Amino acid sequence: MPATSPAHQPRRRRRTNRLLAAAGVLTAGALAAAALPGSASAGEHHGGKGGSHGHHHPSRYQDVQLLSFNDLHGNLEPPTGSSGRVTEQQPDGTTKTIDAGGVEYLATHLREARKGNRYSITAAGGDMVGASPLLSGLFHDEPTIEALNKLDLDVTSVGNHEFDEGARELRRLQNGGCHPTDGCYTDKKFKGADFPYLAANVIDDKSKKPLLKPYWVWKKRDVKVGFIGVTLEGTPDIVSAEGVKGLSFKDEVDTINKYAKELRRKGVKSIVALIHEGGFPASPDYNYDCDSPGAGDGISGPIADIAKNVTSDVDALVTGHTHAAYACTIPDPSGKPRTVTSAASFGRLYTDTTLTYDRRTGDIARTAVKSANHVVTRDVPKAPDMTRLIGKWNTLAAPIGNRPIGYISGDIVRDGTESPLGDLIADAQLEYGRTLDPETDLALMNPGGIRASLTHAASGSEGDGVVTFAEAFTVQPFANTVNLQTFTGAQLIQALKEQVSGPNEAAPKILQVSSGLTYTLDLTKSGADRVVTDSIELGGSPIDPSATYRVATNSFLAGGGDGFPTLGEGTGDLVGADDLTALEQYLTANSSASSPLAPPAADRITIVQ
Repeated sequence: MPATSPAHQPRRRRRTNRLLAAAGVLTAGALAAAALPGSASAGEHHGGKGGSHGHHHPSRYQDVQLLSFNDLHGNLEPPTGSSGRVTEQQPDGTTKTIDAGGVEYLATHLREARKGNRYSITAAGGDMVGASPLLSGLFHDEPTIEALNKLDLDVTSVGNHEFDEGARELRRLQNGGCHPTDGCYTDKKFKGADFPYLAANVIDDKSKKPLLKPYWVWKKRDVKVGFIGVTLEGTPDIVSAEGVKGLSFKDEVDTINKYAKELRRKGVKSIVALIHEGGFPASPDYNYDCDSPGAGDGISGPIADIAKNVTSDVDALVTGHTHAAYACTIPDPSGKPRTVTSAASFGRLYTDTTLTYDRRTGDIARTAVKSANHVVTRDVPKAPDMTRLIGKWNTLAAPIGNRPIGYISGDIVRDGTESPLGDLIADAQLEYGRTLDPETDLALMNPGGIRASLTHAASGSEGDGVVTFAEAFTVQPFANTVNLQTFTGAQLIQALKEQVSGPNEAAPKILQVSSGLTYTLDLTKSGADRVVTDSIELGGSPIDPSATYRVATNSFLAGGGDGFPTLGEGTGDLVGADDLTALEQYLTANSSASSPLAPPAADRITIVQ
């Protein structure tokens, strides 16, 4: 049954009628509603924080603060390397780099931002969990749900990573209870999320109904704002088959439009869509103006088309998935401007949006919607409750996570079309594959499975250059197995062409390749032609289309994931241990304190641009 008020949330332990706080950091238009006709102030008439007094009545217009973020991925501790930085465009055109993220700082920023505003909502755009560092991932992301409860998150959509462990585990994160295999981690039973997860376009194949609530309505006095949550329709293409078993994923626009009509029938006219799908701004700087020169001109990708087609009944779109930062306006189907936001990833940013509610119509006065991203800087006091939470879980994780497994002489980054870390992981899987079958020829690794770089600087007390198990876990947290399959040369060539064709044509997914495999990627061409067939060689010899090759991949690719159907068609399957074990064994065997591993040169793919 769709929830229409907190009363329909039996597990909801807090607040909509509690005194809410908001925006210490003002958005550019936080006071825009004051100039609207009939508005005495952006708050309540004569009330300020205190609301109505005596015979006074609320003014027609009420600013509602919407704080939002997305793609946290269980990053409770400050993320390291490039994952823990944002770039800021300066007035003179230069770029400044700022260290950002960490839930201790995110909590402080959000709590400060809420001060002074009684009408404040905190929402998220999915991927709160999944692909998480060891501190959260080791405990099936229970620590992150506890942290989000303490952050007073009101509502979130599901993302694709919420399905990494399947529908049953997602329901457990929502409703609570100890893990069915690993049990309880502390003397207290896991209580689940205080906030609703929304999954309007995720359909249970048996019941033919949404897996979780499709929408939720925030209420305070006479102000009502509805939230519809969806994940990207293509979730089955980027999640293991087991994770989405028994589920269907429907079109994002059709689903949002359907439930927007339902909300309006129920008298809710102010609507926000939480969409775990995103876009690509022309600049990586978090404060880039993607509306220059025209509305939405500086953003591309799936969200641009979605935003143009979602019904005009929806007043704002909070998005995610691409880990990009933007606060754009994209015209809705009627041509009216509508805000579309994303706060990068890993808790490095939060978005502050002002929605001006018109009490007379029950709708948002769209011309007054203003939005901006803000950095979760680390120059503010840490939130003590988050410090205690991290300390509690670190005590449990430390004996496992602090164990050294290798040594590196410098940063081994995941950045680039071909990355040094991608080469390292492919080499590790090739070496591990040869322990299963000495005839293993090569290994292929999907770039999306590499979640962080290996940094030379110590993350704790282990010392510079030491790679701990926790750091390796952060790089490869999915527990995919290393699988061996046999392919013809023609199939191998086809798989490489699928990097830049079919579903990957618009946004190529360049596989990371093991030592010995080389080819040219010509980005001046289009589609499959970007992979130059005659250049593909193994050990200096051309790939023979009629010969067979033994290939190591992870189980996700072996199932045809990430738009590589050919990699799901191999024969002679042999399943090994998990990919993290392969990485650990490789680092241990090939590095020492006196002879650390150097970053690979990333010179296996020749790129023509």
